[in-house]
Amino acid sequence: MMTLHQSPTDPDFVQNPYPVYAAAREQGALHYWSDYDMPAAFDHETVHALLRDRRFGREIPAELAEPGPVHLAPFLAVESNSLLDAEPPRHTRLRALVLRAFTSRAIGAMAQDIKGLCHGLIDAFPDQDFDVLETYCTRIPVITICRLLGVPENMSAELLNWSHAMVAMYQANRTRDTEEAAARAATEFTVFLRDYIDHRRAAPRDDLITRLIAAEEAGEKLSTDELIGTCILLLNAGHEATVHSLGNGIKTLLETGSGPECLAPNRIDGTVAEILRYDPPLHMFTRYAYETVTVHNHMFQRGDQVALLLGAANRDPAIWTHPDRFDPFRPVLTNTSFGGGLHFCVGAPLARLEMQIALPILLQRCPLLRLAERPIYANSYHFHGLTQLIVRR
Repeated sequence: MMTLHQSPTDPDFVQNPYPVYAAAREQGALHYWSDYDMPAAFDHETVHALLRDRRFGREIPAELAEPGPVHLAPFLAVESNSLLDAEPPRHTRLRALVLRAFTSRAIGAMAQDIKGLCHGLIDAFPDQDFDVLETYCTRIPVITICRLLGVPENMSAELLNWSHAMVAMYQANRTRDTEEAAARAATEFTVFLRDYIDHRRAAPRDDLITRLIAAEEAGEKLSTDELIGTCILLLNAGHEATVHSLGNGIKTLLETGSGPECLAPNRIDGTVAEILRYDPPLHMFTRYAYETVTVHNHMFQRGDQVALLLGAANRDPAIWTHPDRFDPFRPVLTNTSFGGGLHFCVGAPLARLEMQIALPILLQRCPLLRLAERPIYANSYHFHGLTQLIVRR
């Protein structure tokens, strides 16, 4: 297995990681990425397979788990009750309960509301150059998830601050300040949700938190701590990924001059799939080996980690012709942007719906929209999203 030396915070890599992915993939499917001290999979076949291989999982083997630092205790307490890093049987129970509340019917019912939200945000666009990431891409998912959960929209700014602080824990540029900010955010978020859940138990409404409280699987309900972990996950993961997906999508559509035909009702699903393939919001997910497993002549021992490079897998020429070309009319094939297998993103249908609605409305209402400044990606790997997206109309 060859070794890759590539800092994930290197400015050139942050702005365009795809040439590095391509060069590594040409030399082999699996490389030891020295900066992360673990093997990394770069091709679609390996990433796709490992996402579904039950010999690998998200949760560290119990005998290898160590207590986290004291200053991170509030953050780790939330993480310990999250669906994201759980494995069966806990994952099976939690996901079944969440899916009973997070139904396709409940998501589909949001469509008209999302349309109205998009039009309202566009009505408020300024006449001068503006940041569409701040005024549109960020607002749609956070307001939508507030409405879905049933929490007050006037809390959206505070929820965003908490979300940004906690999600920063997964970035390559994490520092002690990052950790302390995440712990504070987790504490404040937990206090808010614990109080809010208590109110919902006493006064149920037609919202996701009420449905999560009522959901039951084999006689078991979500505990309050599990409810808190689930709500935080839905906000953090759903908001962060959708903001980047919308921003990257608008950037790509404007840079490539993709016409309105790719946003037509009969084409929008394929265009959204291509945006997610071409420039996905999340580039890496990791897994732990649960037994001795050999992959591409490398033997993993129990507890070893492997990085699954979603962004690299989505540009594999073995699967897509001219993978570095944005083509909204190409046949839709399975990509890895929402993960796969047991941990396939539970919020994927909502994220797709938001993109399918928000992108056509924006470019129909603003047909002359164009870039006013060169877009810059944020130094936030594993995430891949813009710092701002300045446009004029």
